[in-house]
This record gives sequence, structure tokens and C-alpha cells, in this order.
Amino acid sequence: MSVKTNEVTLSIPEETLLALKLTPAGVADELRLAAAVKLFELGRLSSGAAALLAGVPRPVFLAKLADYGVPTFRLSEAEVAEDAARA
Repeated sequence: MSVKTNEVTLSIPEETLLALKLTPAGVADELRLAAAVKLFELGRLSSGAAALLAGVPRPVFLAKLADYGVPTFRLSEAEVAEDAARA
């Protein structure tokens, strides 16, 4: 399946590249992943859509969430209470 994409250009200070010890391509990958994680965390993207943005398969994206301290699954307070009541 082919996914239509758009290109966004971002200017990154040379000092940022040096500080991160990454190539421009490496910074692009890292920024895409970080943006995808944050948009998933905010509930703006599903895990599948966020994985597409990050450019990685969904299972890889879900595994990367832990690196950012973002839970893979989100439960409401009511769902947590309901699960606790069943335990």
C-alpha cells in the first residue's frame, strides 16, 4: 500500500546537530519520532497514524513509547476503577 506524503522543511541550527551528535537525516528521524509520540500522547493521532508519521511499523512505535515515558494504553479513571473492582 502506498501512502501519499508531503514534505516539510525545517531549519535546524548547526549547534543543535552538533549537540545531538546526529546527521541531518538522523535529526529528521528523531524529530519525526518525537512529534509522533507527543501527538499520540495528546490523543491527536492514533498509534497507527503516529507510526506512519514516525516512519516505523506500529509494533516498533508502540515499543518506542516506553523510551519517552508514554504509556502504550490509556485507561480512564472509570475504566481503572472498573478493572480494580473485578480484581
